[in-house]
Amino acid sequence: MTMGSKTSRRITLDALAADIERRRAESGVTDLPRNSGERRTESKRALLKAIAATGGKW
Repeated sequence: MTMGSKTSRRITLDALAADIERRRAESGVTDLPRNSGERRTESKRALLKAIAATGGKW
């Protein structure tokens, strides 16, 4: 017996992004608020700082 859903399907990241954009456009929600980060742990702050230091944007 395998674990997992029998109805699951695989999609590409590009297809997922397109689907999310389509849903946002249909709902009229185009600008979602970002998490303020007030309650982030020190380890999460360090991780985000390291991402930023490598040129990444979170």
